[in-house]
Amino acid sequence: MAIVTIRGEKREYAQGTTFEAIAADFQHAYDGMIAVAVANGKIRELFKKVTKDCTLDFFTVRDDVGHKTYVRTATMLLLKGIHDVFGPEAAQGSLVEFSVGHGIYVNGHGRVDATAESAARLKQRMQELVDAKTPFMKKTYPIEDAMELFRTRNMADKERLFRYRMSSTVNLYEIDGYYDYYYGYMLPNAGYVKWFDLIPYEKGFMLLLSTRKNPTVVEAFDERRKLFETMEASEDWGRTAGIETVGDLNDQICQGSMSELILVQEAEQERKISEIAKEIVNRGNVKFVMIAGPSSSGKTSFSHRLSIQLRTLGKVPHPIALDDYFVDREQTPRDENGDYNFECLEAIDVKQFNEDMTRLLAGERVELPTFNFKLGKREYRGNYRQLAVDDILVIEGIHGLNNRMSYALPEKSKFKIYISALTTLNVDNHNRISTTDGRLLRRMVRDARTRGASAQRTIEMWPSVRRGEEENIFPFQEGADAMFNSALIYELAVLKPFVEPLLFQIPKEAPEYLEAKRLLKFLNYFLSVPSESLPNNSICREFVGGSCFKV
Repeated sequence: MAIVTIRGEKREYAQGTTFEAIAADFQHAYDGMIAVAVANGKIRELFKKVTKDCTLDFFTVRDDVGHKTYVRTATMLLLKGIHDVFGPEAAQGSLVEFSVGHGIYVNGHGRVDATAESAARLKQRMQELVDAKTPFMKKTYPIEDAMELFRTRNMADKERLFRYRMSSTVNLYEIDGYYDYYYGYMLPNAGYVKWFDLIPYEKGFMLLLSTRKNPTVVEAFDERRKLFETMEASEDWGRTAGIETVGDLNDQICQGSMSELILVQEAEQERKISEIAKEIVNRGNVKFVMIAGPSSSGKTSFSHRLSIQLRTLGKVPHPIALDDYFVDREQTPRDENGDYNFECLEAIDVKQFNEDMTRLLAGERVELPTFNFKLGKREYRGNYRQLAVDDILVIEGIHGLNNRMSYALPEKSKFKIYISALTTLNVDNHNRISTTDGRLLRRMVRDARTRGASAQRTIEMWPSVRRGEEENIFPFQEGADAMFNSALIYELAVLKPFVEPLLFQIPKEAPEYLEAKRLLKFLNYFLSVPSESLPNNSICREFVGGSCFKV
């Protein structure tokens, strides 16, 4: 027998009892379906078994790791459905590209019929597997055997990925004869995937899943067309460059062709910035360029580069940070925990901003504020502005796309830009890379370099940052006049040597350790690229240092 301690309660279980069986005894004590176990501080899948005394806890689908496990399982279930309905080649060739809202886009690449009838057939097959509680089996293979298995199944993306693995073994998952590889954890059986929907979309399907906030509800698809088209354009560029997966990227690193790739993508970004600048000028009456995006999107570098492009077209840009319109610290609203909520609209003196901008638009000379973050007060230091005919204000801040932020300004005088690091590189065809992970790694490196903040602190604050983005940025992104993807296809390989030492500093007993461990395992897929190859105006320089801009 083994003594299992859960939340201070000790119980005896026979050795060999699965964590799933124990979870069933304690499900009533958790808000949300239990997805994975944590045994002696290590995450374990529910089909694992008790072998000795341990302290046990569980993550549910309301927790980040639990929800990711649910999404991963549902994704493999869909690919199993594609395998059964359309055949093995269709499953092998389908690409799990990116998420749009609470949907995951799976591109069939011409191997599936993206119709309502096909979606219904797929959903029916998935439901049959759910109803049968078809188990997911996890098996460990020697790396060479795993490569041979996927070679015989024409899954070259996985074979290429494993070529760069340092470990001698790899874990594969199997459901009813269908094999695949996933980084992360899996639920015990298909019966856990209770909440999903499937609709045809573009060249494939959108897999709709419940969210952490509402884990038992699948909401109707909230189409974000501009976001989808921006990400698809990035996918197409990666395809043209011959880099769709981490294995492709590692191949190019080994071939010594990264310097050229970096220059090509930097030139591509500059071309897009130039096109946005031309669109602004061609409008004829734009006086306010409003730039907004989530944390670590590279807004500052982008605004500098856009300003340069505007100058080449005869305009005179002036930067304004919405942060300079923060209300004094004691007037800042607090969140449910009693902490200052700097990300809500009420933290900004919206009235004063609109008054200043309206006066500028009328041709008046206006003194603009500067926020003193040390004192928590707005100050006036003689920063006067008066708009001439060719002057444009480049305004950066998280609320830039919210019409409530600029309610007094005529719509025709505004040009709104949404910027984000929309990672479209995949680990392999069926393992996408979260855009959130890319931004978190960017922020971790920048926080350590510019603020002396530890990776542990950055991870600790990240959920609060994400909540602010969900409330104040993402709902307004489709209202942008232009979208700009600041992600660079090679940047995770550049960030790797900067971020790994920061993650290794997080102690095992820290609550943030599990997330640090996950990120370190993820970074193991990449070979490193030295930052010396980056141009000094690269958006990536905003995070690793060496930028020619004040960032």
